[in-house]
Amino acid sequence: MSRVEVDAPQGRGELRDQPPQRESRRTTFYGTLFRNELHTTFRRWRTLALLGVLAAVPILVGIAVKIETGDGSSAGGAGGGGPAFISQITNNGLFLVFTALAATLPFFLPMAIGVIAGDAIAGEANAGTLRYLLVAPAGRTRLLLTKYATVMTFCLVATLVVGVSALTVGALLFPLGDLTTISGTTISFTDGLLRALLIALVVAASLIGVAALGLFVSTLTTSGIAAMATTVGLLITVQILDQIPQLDALHPYFFSHYWLSFADLMREPIYWDDLTKNLGLQALYAVVFGSAAWARFTTKDIGS
Repeated sequence: MSRVEVDAPQGRGELRDQPPQRESRRTTFYGTLFRNELHTTFRRWRTLALLGVLAAVPILVGIAVKIETGDGSSAGGAGGGGPAFISQITNNGLFLVFTALAATLPFFLPMAIGVIAGDAIAGEANAGTLRYLLVAPAGRTRLLLTKYATVMTFCLVATLVVGVSALTVGALLFPLGDLTTISGTTISFTDGLLRALLIALVVAASLIGVAALGLFVSTLTTSGIAAMATTVGLLITVQILDQIPQLDALHPYFFSHYWLSFADLMREPIYWDDLTKNLGLQALYAVVFGSAAWARFTTKDIGS
């Protein structure tokens, strides 16, 4: 590391390390870039509308269950229809958190992630602001990582919005207390809250593959609408294919196949097999499509 000698007023030499100063400025710039990306993403009306829709889902589910069970009947009926855990909501409002996540994960959550990720690069290119970002000293790789980190932050925020909305509605409309797990054992309400938080984190992590896919699609076009539509279309197509029995051999490789494995966190003891497969599959999709997005973004002039 080089050092520069500077004359002090008293005539003595003072050694100053220049590289750490540059490193500090660089770190500050990257932090500012990430904060700006977060501010830009979460102040958009589109983002707020998506979060509003996600927050409304638990409210609608809770009200529907309350109305249906107002005469003392059991939610879900004898047939046990509806999302997972729905028959337990009337006994404990905390189950509304699990039901809401199970109801939003197949479509609403990934659709919201697809919209944000699909617009991350293509939207900037369409608006003409991407070329200015590429001139900044962050570089294309760091800019892409910042975009991905922003999308992942939205994944976490969107999941927590669903969870907090469901917990609030559940507390207002239904009793709270100790929980009965899928295995039939009873856990405390505090333990149930911790498991609800863990489930929310697992659901957010289950969307990292979708985020990488959307980011890759976003690098292929300069139209934000086209990128968002393509990403959401791919999400729907994959989930349809995951329901076709003739494609059973391919199902374990679809990123949506293990999404509902978070229910195993409500077992005693917890079953980790499908949870591990889910997180590993999401990591694989993130690496594959993240690498493809990096290769496209760093080698093509998509800002013009």
